[in-house]
Amino acid sequence: MGRDSSEKRVVVVSDPAALAQRVADRFLVRVRARTADGRLAHIALTGGSMGAAVLRAVAQHPDAAGIDWSLVHFWWGDERFVPAADAERNALQARTALLDHIDIPAGNIHEVAASDSGLSLDAAAEAYAADLARFGTPEQAWPSFAVCFLGVGPDAHIASLFPDRDEILVTDVAAVPVRNSPKPPPERVTLTRPVINASKRVWLVLTGAEKASALGLALAGANYTSVPVAGAKGRKRTVFFVDEAAASKVEPDLIDAAY
Repeated sequence: MGRDSSEKRVVVVSDPAALAQRVADRFLVRVRARTADGRLAHIALTGGSMGAAVLRAVAQHPDAAGIDWSLVHFWWGDERFVPAADAERNALQARTALLDHIDIPAGNIHEVAASDSGLSLDAAAEAYAADLARFGTPEQAWPSFAVCFLGVGPDAHIASLFPDRDEILVTDVAAVPVRNSPKPPPERVTLTRPVINASKRVWLVLTGAEKASALGLALAGANYTSVPVAGAKGRKRTVFFVDEAAASKVEPDLIDAAY
């Protein structure tokens, strides 16, 4: 199926396990292409069960050994402001699934400060923004991610940008603190929408029938202030990787079987 590169694509895979493998395959192809000539690849990770499943599939993939991981920098779209050893930390989940199993310099892993780091929530957000700015340009104070992974909540939130909250409207800084999150834990740090949308590719990974409504609203072009996922858009590609349950409300002509 021929498609304009700016369109939102939907890739449907039978079940979560097969979906994780498909995304891992595509990810390694993309990282290899990006780093083949020595360029850096900045990657934004997501948390949750599918985020971890994709990273485990990457770690177990035979092609992972062929990647020069010294050229890859890992970031997170959001982080829970909890102690560093808390199992709810997205960074801890990513380390367990992938990062502890590859040969990557410690300085290439850019975690948000934990709640037991000595920094306040606001200072953690400011420090994360400052770290992003080290890889920015005069035009934007953050890197353009080669791939930005996003999970999607049943309420259509992405990262820690929740519906009808002030964080989704912020455009002048790269990262902001989140308090009284509608989903626990209550304190978080999140990238803002301009950082997400500066990514070359935004890959949204979602499974389950409870995500079908959010996916339908995103594809229908809903207002992003109330449906944050509708506002996520990569500069080159925006791809929804979904299982059959999440795709139950997707029109067949929106599914890209060739990607």
